[in-house]
Amino acid sequence: MIQCTQDTAVVILSYNGRKWHELFLPLIVSEAHTGYDVVVVDNASTDDTLAYVQNTFPSVKTLTIAVNRGFANGYYEGLKQIQAKYYILLSADFEVTHGWFPPLLNAMQRYPGLAACQPKVRYWREREYFEYAGAGGGFMDKWGYLFCRGRIFNDLEKDLGQYDDDIEVFWASGGCLMVRADLYHKMGGLDAELYAHMEEVDLCWRLKNAGYKIGYIGQSTVYHVGGSVISYGSPQKLYYNFRNNLVLLLKNERASRLLWLIPLRLVLDGIAGLQMLAGGKFKHFTTVIKAHFHFYGSLGKWLKRRKEAQKLVTHRNEAGIYPKSAIWQYFALRKKTFPKLEWEPPKLN
Repeated sequence: MIQCTQDTAVVILSYNGRKWHELFLPLIVSEAHTGYDVVVVDNASTDDTLAYVQNTFPSVKTLTIAVNRGFANGYYEGLKQIQAKYYILLSADFEVTHGWFPPLLNAMQRYPGLAACQPKVRYWREREYFEYAGAGGGFMDKWGYLFCRGRIFNDLEKDLGQYDDDIEVFWASGGCLMVRADLYHKMGGLDAELYAHMEEVDLCWRLKNAGYKIGYIGQSTVYHVGGSVISYGSPQKLYYNFRNNLVLLLKNERASRLLWLIPLRLVLDGIAGLQMLAGGKFKHFTTVIKAHFHFYGSLGKWLKRRKEAQKLVTHRNEAGIYPKSAIWQYFALRKKTFPKLEWEPPKLN
């Protein structure tokens, strides 16, 4: 068990991540004086990553997961062994900036009911642009599709300071997620069964269903390399995106909406798959089919997960749900940026 000396533990899950630690750990460690401990959770690396961290950064605390069962499971197992008031789940391929931490801590202390928050996430390779993994805060449309300010599906906005505010969102990026440790454990933590992708959305939704708020803090900035674990556009990423989106809907949505939403998603996802097939992406098409077959084939398991999640529902906080279809706005009406949606999320208070 790791007992942190500071209230906050910045927890970095690492698998063969030495190259990222060489690049990004020096600044993370040098900024630790602003009020956090650094913990590297080695997810059964097969190289010398753990030894490198221990020898190069003696102030960094480390622990090891014996068997790598994916991103979500790595954090699920690791965080059970770390005692702190707040966790920041920070992916190894994130670069922090000077002064990144205080705005996040101030937000957690300032806003009542705030369970978790994220900073602004920009693209490491094209640094003036937002990045896919959270961008300017995460939202969900009325049909259960996810998008962000600064990134609607495949279009990234340039950061011109338009999202420097503090707002309430529906979900915060799991790549750099600050969360109250007691609530994290009370809500059951990340669902290890999801393996990777959308596990943070599932956690945020459970927190929202218990009446808490999720925030975006625009005065803190980090940069994400992106695609370092599962590459963008790969069939593997596509599989988890389609399957896990269905899982988190089944686990967390109102029963009255599920009766029509899941069949609708079967149709809409089918249309998306046919578009991939028409574009010559046969492997992507079969991946969408596989994701649906695996979801329905494991329906009993997911229904048990729903039963567990629904026990935690007290007062549903639905701030951050876009009341229209983001799919329709983007593909049919060609609204490629967040301002064109003509909808404003609530400010944090």
